[in-house]
Amino acid sequence: MKSRQSGITLIGFLVILAVVGFLGYMAMRLAPSYSEYMGVEKAMTQISTAGVDGKSLDDLRRELMFKMNFQYVDDATIQPSDITLVRDRDGGPTQLRVAYDKVVPFMYNIDFLLHFDKSVPLQGNPNQ
Repeated sequence: MKSRQSGITLIGFLVILAVVGFLGYMAMRLAPSYSEYMGVEKAMTQISTAGVDGKSLDDLRRELMFKMNFQYVDDATIQPSDITLVRDRDGGPTQLRVAYDKVVPFMYNIDFLLHFDKSVPLQGNPNQ
């Protein structure tokens, strides 16, 4: 009986290794941005559950930026103008909204543009 070999060739292995390496490099470039976004979400949740009675938008921005420093969010990532208060037209709760874009350099002249947008309902009645 003839024995038959099975498996992957060297060229096939190199192609698979190149694809896995490319995807791994992409994940290494994008993971810090998503980790930073999770820090923004956590800081927003802390603000929303603490209550915001009588606080102005500037007070909320200052407090949120302070809490984001503890979550390792880069100061250059989120500008104060990215933090807004949104009132529902149907009389629902006021929401704290953070929407920002982040450009992540990838290779050569290729960049990733990530858009993050998160809203959380606020407990209490902030001043606008």
